[in-house]
Amino acid sequence: MAVSVTVLASGSKGNSTLITCGATRILVDAGLSCRETRRRLKLAGEDPGSLSAVVISHEHSDHVNGLATIAKKFDVPAYMTGSTYNAWYKSWRDAGYQTGDAGPALAKRELFRSGQPFTIGSVEVMPFTIPHDAADPVGFTFAAEGVKVAIVTDLGYLPPSVRENLRDCDLILIESNHDLEMLRIGPYPWSVKQRVLSRVGHLSNEALADFLIADYDGGAAFLILGHISGENNHPEVARRAAEQALERRPRLLANRLLVAGQEEPLETIRF
Repeated sequence: MAVSVTVLASGSKGNSTLITCGATRILVDAGLSCRETRRRLKLAGEDPGSLSAVVISHEHSDHVNGLATIAKKFDVPAYMTGSTYNAWYKSWRDAGYQTGDAGPALAKRELFRSGQPFTIGSVEVMPFTIPHDAADPVGFTFAAEGVKVAIVTDLGYLPPSVRENLRDCDLILIESNHDLEMLRIGPYPWSVKQRVLSRVGHLSNEALADFLIADYDGGAAFLILGHISGENNHPEVARRAAEQALERRPRLLANRLLVAGQEEPLETIRF
């Protein structure tokens, strides 16, 4: 069975990635509307009705915007931590929905705990804690057929525990959110800039470069830069920062470096 990864969208307006292995199809985060998720899955040659599950990293709207409708429309289980579910449910209720609406929408809710692996079809999922200002945010690794894929965005820094989970991966989708100088002179209010720069904010190009130079094991065939800010970064700025870091370690240049965007899916990567 082949493993494939399709980043449907990555950014502050919506995040979603499809991971497949055989008949197993896992949607990682549901930040796009159900209609847009369906459209992008079809663009990738996937049948939206074949989804096996949705797994959620945290409750921020750019990761859960389409969750209720997708889970209900395609009748699939939604996996998340208990704290993430409670935070999502509160937001749903506070938005004016009736209390009973959310229950049926996530009738197949499955709760997991960070650090405890679980299996969806032919894929083993390992959730791990990440530093972000959400209720119980996690990154994930997905393992199947000898292939290991990591998805880790929305984190203020890379603690040792996260770095350990990124070892021995074949593909890593990782945040490269902002350029420090662009953020400094950009349009955000100072309070928002402080949040982005905090240890529970978002990872900068410079912080990712430091990881690539100092602690990245170089094993991934594909590095995908994600969650790039539309106001405080640019895809080519992020790419160049990562390239310059990798150039300091010549043996890693065989890694293919890609940049995920907001407006269209990346080409599917197959193993």
